Amino acid sequence: MKNKGCLSAGTLGIALLVILGLVLLWGVPKYNSLVAKEQTVNTKWSNVETVYQKRANLIPNLERTVKSYSQFEQETLTGVIEARSKATSINVDPTNMTEQDMARFQAAQGQLTGALSRLMAVVEQYPNLKADQQYTNFQREYTAIENSIRAETVVFNGAAQDFNTSIKTFPNNILANFTNFKEKPYFKAAAGAEQAPEVFTN
Repeated sequence: MKNKGCLSAGTLGIALLVILGLVLLWGVPKYNSLVAKEQTVNTKWSNVETVYQKRANLIPNLERTVKSYSQFEQETLTGVIEARSKATSINVDPTNMTEQDMARFQAAQGQLTGALSRLMAVVEQYPNLKADQQYTNFQREYTAIENSIRAETVVFNGAAQDFNTSIKTFPNNILANFTNFKEKPYFKAAAGAEQAPEVFTN
């Protein structure tokens, strides 16, 4: 009986080791794959932040150019400056972003977009400012950056969708629950986002 007990315990131990080995053989590559996909999402988010920051960086030059025209409507320019300050103050951690984080980020960036659009519409009333080389340079860079923003947010959404699909698909969802991988939010298209930015030309 003692030998049988030892044999049973030994057999059980071997069986547990085999099961553990199989779990590790399955789980480690799956875990590493999820880590890689999450890192891709984080990288794409960094690219999104970079293009938004480039847009924000244009505004001080725009401010100096517009201020040189003393009759320009100060309230409109102030709106851009305030919107830029708010937009650049919102930071989102890509490793732990939520729908609420994304909504706040998009709302602030949307306010800046609206403020810039209003300013560029007002500039139409100032032919000399409209023709200023610094302002035309801003227009050109602004258009390129807005196009980049649209492209980078689409790429981010693609990476987020790939990651989210992976952590929701069985049996990855079991591993994701144990390792605390969380779903990533998506950029939601703003009204009119499918259109190219309006640029006022001379």
